[in-house]
Amino acid sequence: MSNYRDDRGRPLVAVTGTGVVTSLGIGKTDNWAALTAGSSGIKKISRFATDGLRTTIAGTVDFLAPQPRSAPALSVEMALCAAQEALGEAAIGSSGSFPGPLFLATPPAELEWPQRKALYDTPSVADLSGYKRLVAAARDGDWRDFGSLFQFASVADHIAASLGTRGLPISVSTACASGATAIQLGVEAIRRGETEVALCIGTDTSVQIEALIRFSLLSALSTRNEPADRASRPFSKDRDGFVMAEGAAALVLESYQSAKARGASILGFVRGCGEKADTYHRTRSKPDGTAIIGAIRNALDDAGVDPDEIDYINAHGTSTPENDKMEYISLKAVLGEHLAATPISSNKSMIGHTLSAAGAIEAVFSLLTIRNGTLPPTINYALPDPEIPLDVVANVSRPASVHTVLSNSFGFGGQNVSLVLAAP
Repeated sequence: MSNYRDDRGRPLVAVTGTGVVTSLGIGKTDNWAALTAGSSGIKKISRFATDGLRTTIAGTVDFLAPQPRSAPALSVEMALCAAQEALGEAAIGSSGSFPGPLFLATPPAELEWPQRKALYDTPSVADLSGYKRLVAAARDGDWRDFGSLFQFASVADHIAASLGTRGLPISVSTACASGATAIQLGVEAIRRGETEVALCIGTDTSVQIEALIRFSLLSALSTRNEPADRASRPFSKDRDGFVMAEGAAALVLESYQSAKARGASILGFVRGCGEKADTYHRTRSKPDGTAIIGAIRNALDDAGVDPDEIDYINAHGTSTPENDKMEYISLKAVLGEHLAATPISSNKSMIGHTLSAAGAIEAVFSLLTIRNGTLPPTINYALPDPEIPLDVVANVSRPASVHTVLSNSFGFGGQNVSLVLAAP
């Protein structure tokens, strides 16, 4: 590895700025303090009525309230909060002018029940039905949000316009791997020489009644509503499902040469990215774990890192019975005996599962782990699962010297991405 290139002659990709918003708060300072203290942001949902629902809790971001309120509007606001923190740290560009492209992980946008009801309460479209009603309302001056927000690319368009990113913003949706996919796209763009800097963001506000019901019908959600902060139990024998959550994270990626030339502080490196998909089932992973194993191996190979160089694993760790077991089986297949000596934790025990944003949020937390020498805990780990013998950082944070982190993101539909993040 040369000063600015890896062993394959590709530009090294540095991280020069990060920002984050979760149910624990806005910004890295508040999030890291809460995370390492073992605090939980999971609570009873107050945004909409949950009467009759099996799951009534989530990791909601209630301290931001765009008006008029909608999921896309909150996605934009959280993303901009995270991006502004990241850009301030990177000290790159100027207000409204970022010198690179935007890669955004975001869920598909859809009309929510309040907006649907509003459509049917609008006199000007009362005689229309279905799609004609939607189009007519979107064209009405009173319903501009329908046309400007409830489209898949709209969140990226709003962010790009606000931050002045270069070129057409790229929106990606690879389920729960989306945040890591956005980072991978930024890394690849820099490696190809298309740009010296990229802004990668993951944002998700899927805590809506429709999504809650859908995941509940899949038996994917925890029903341990009381107390809410004890619901998410990754790797514990009594885990019963994940907890939906909201959040956003932003990373400024930059070629190492560019960062050094302008005297930027280096927070870490994205050494490797690996992906592999399977088509086994809409929600379940392939039983032999080959796709997850492949994603992890591809990330290590891309980074030029041996399995025994991994110091810490930021797990996908959703707290669902099957996913946690599959992650263990896959890690064991790749890391072998080294796995037993490798500490692992799941941030989702405290912030819940932020879905499309998870990979980006957990990448930021991984970089903070490297910088601060502290491993965040997996809370609610009181009953170890004998079928998952891992070195879980149980309940309280742990001091450690960390150089290289494996961060996993595995999504519904068999979409899997792993990242290798390293100290500067």
